[in-house]
Amino acid sequence: MLSIKSALAKPFAKIVFNRIQKWVKNPIETQEKVFQDLISKAAETEFGKDHDFISINSYHDFIKRVPVRDYEDIKHYIEKVVAGKENVLWPDKPIYFAKTSGTTSGSKYIPITKESMPYHIEAARNAILLYIHETGNCKFVDGKMIFLQGSPILDTKNGIQLGRLSGIVAHYVPKYLQKNRLPSYKTNCIEDWETKVDAIVEETLPENMTVISGIPSWVQMYFEKLQQKTGKKVGDVFKNFNLFIFGGVNYEPYRAKFENLIGRQVDSIELYPASEGFFAYQDKRNEKGMLLLLNSGIFYEFVKADEFFSENPKRITLKHVELGINYVMIISTNAGLWAYNIGDTVEFTSLKPYRVIVSGRIKHFISAFGEHVIGKEVEQAMLDATKNTSVRVTEYTVAPQITPKQGLPYHEWFVEFENEPEDLLELAKKIDESLQKQNSYYFDLISGKVLQPLKITKIKKDGFQEYMKSIGKLGGQNKIPRLSNDRKIVEVFPQLNVVK
Repeated sequence: MLSIKSALAKPFAKIVFNRIQKWVKNPIETQEKVFQDLISKAAETEFGKDHDFISINSYHDFIKRVPVRDYEDIKHYIEKVVAGKENVLWPDKPIYFAKTSGTTSGSKYIPITKESMPYHIEAARNAILLYIHETGNCKFVDGKMIFLQGSPILDTKNGIQLGRLSGIVAHYVPKYLQKNRLPSYKTNCIEDWETKVDAIVEETLPENMTVISGIPSWVQMYFEKLQQKTGKKVGDVFKNFNLFIFGGVNYEPYRAKFENLIGRQVDSIELYPASEGFFAYQDKRNEKGMLLLLNSGIFYEFVKADEFFSENPKRITLKHVELGINYVMIISTNAGLWAYNIGDTVEFTSLKPYRVIVSGRIKHFISAFGEHVIGKEVEQAMLDATKNTSVRVTEYTVAPQITPKQGLPYHEWFVEFENEPEDLLELAKKIDESLQKQNSYYFDLISGKVLQPLKITKIKKDGFQEYMKSIGKLGGQNKIPRLSNDRKIVEVFPQLNVVK
């Protein structure tokens, strides 16, 4: 028998589905309305006056007045906001700063306004409701749900609260889910990630867990600790666990490992949240990509990734995007970010409706020799090479080896295995062949004897976790870059992590 909560979920899901379809069917008009709304509301801000928003009547005008910028380029505006000044990037003051770790900027302070905050909450809710609408499965709403996230304890800076995005969002869990939600507030406030996960294991073991959510690498740690504690598969510990919600990274490299830990397949929903905005979520189980959210106070622009670092890269709107092209995504938002490069690259998998996959980071690529290998290609190569084998990979990252002790330069893959291959050289060969098929520049460099085929360096069990712990980035929203254009990361791996 359905509870009141699950009985109400289906009709509510249908209402939300119908609302979403209105903007899905009018994507260009929806984005134009968002654009005009953003410009008019920010016209009297300091940024709006500096960039003559009052005379912007078209997207062409906007391009002429507002260049693409990253955090470093707008830092002087952000610093004024952080200092307590009003009407700088958006009317009034933000209600929060989402604090993130920047690679070049130290801590970044990303503004969240009273206009932008509701969309962070609504998007996560709607992703679940669309799943209910499509599948009819709503029993999970009566069970316990866990959200592996950062601490909800917030600091205050000049009257504005600040913390990790996941910690901020924790304050907005709807009342009707409060009783279902784990971990407890006390456990969620534990800063040390390993201690926190141990406490979560103890809290959740006796419960009827139906939904588990978080970044795959950290959920994996939770699953492994559950298995160590009980000696059982996660699916046997939690018999009614049937929905995994994730975001932040591509799930495919983790899928085989997760299915082994769980002991069966479970449904999943992919989300694309960030401190700067909630951009997309999976709206159909059997469609590749996530629905780009066009009616959420965010105006999108796109620049072809292979043109991005040229002198005047062409900026386009949604109207002119094409399938299968790697784009840098540029956003303007109701949190006061303008033509802002968040650093992600996306690829469209559908234009009716507009769906995307995250293909990587514009700063995370290898082009030490002009090959421009991206994260999506690296992940696909690993999937191709391990498909239909017993090989299971826990984590990996890739870096160029420009000055080897002997022979030609090569790409070095640092891989932590759960199940090792019988023949490491054969696995390396398969990965290399897939990479050559996907990337013609890489193929040319291998066939032209500029590079030698890639090599695999084995990392010991839990080696990546130990590395993240050593740099103070274990857990939360932190993740290992899939690849980088230098050896800064791999050179600071503790030597004990490498299997000799």
